[in-house]
Amino acid sequence: MAYVLIRYLHLLAALVFTGALLIENMAIKPMINREDARNLARVDAICGMAALVIIACGMTLWLWIGKPADFYNTNPVFQLKLGLLAILIVSAIYPAIFFFRHRQTEQEQLAVPKPVRFLLRFEIILLLIIPLLAWAMTRGIGISG
Repeated sequence: MAYVLIRYLHLLAALVFTGALLIENMAIKPMINREDARNLARVDAICGMAALVIIACGMTLWLWIGKPADFYNTNPVFQLKLGLLAILIVSAIYPAIFFFRHRQTEQEQLAVPKPVRFLLRFEIILLLIIPLLAWAMTRGIGISG
């Protein structure tokens, strides 16, 4: 039962993360107003909380519940998935700092740096690849022998 619950929470958090990231990408522009800055900070916070749940559930599935850790550790598809997840997390840091710093801005208009917009779009690309790798892992792709 715990396995099913953790997998469900993992999937649910991934859906919340995806929704929040899509909202950020739809709302981000070269210039945003004060209200947009506050709303984007909230959405980014939701994105961050969902990421923490994804990581916690993923670690639980990897190390304690379900298949033995060796099933994952020796799979290059899993290693690639973890690598892309790490890149996604690192890519999310700069936009998160930007949104956090400007969540209570008093400026009417705020210029959004190009790297923030680029990284948000880059995260979407990674988010398209990571579930594909998860699907491949569940089908046994990458397992030798």
